[in-house]
Amino acid sequence: QVQLVESGGGLVQAGGSLRLSCAASGRTFSSYAMGWFRQAPGKEREFVTAISRHGLRTYYADSVKGRFTISRDNAKNTVYLQMNSLKPEDTALYYCAATIATMPGVRFNEYNYWGQGTQVTVSS
Repeated sequence: QVQLVESGGGLVQAGGSLRLSCAASGRTFSSYAMGWFRQAPGKEREFVTAISRHGLRTYYADSVKGRFTISRDNAKNTVYLQMNSLKPEDTALYYCAATIATMPGVRFNEYNYWGQGTQVTVSS
């Protein structure tokens, strides 16, 4: 089992940047592919980005491609989400998730473990 704790959320103006972190504890971090999802009020949880176990492959939702970057440091048991050129529509609760699947998917039910979320609010 793995425990996930997100941090780094906050309030930022449109065009600004934030860096989210997700610290993992428990079983070997490199055994998990990792993903970030987000959920805005009244909307379904949506896929943002994912990274393979050793960081060789990354995947992005079209809405964040070119603005967000996922990375991981297996020595620190941490996955990061660098968010640039933020827009008001990026406002949401951002969740970190881990999956035992070899390749990370885009559906939330493919992930086995979840953090509690960190709020990102982008003002216009």
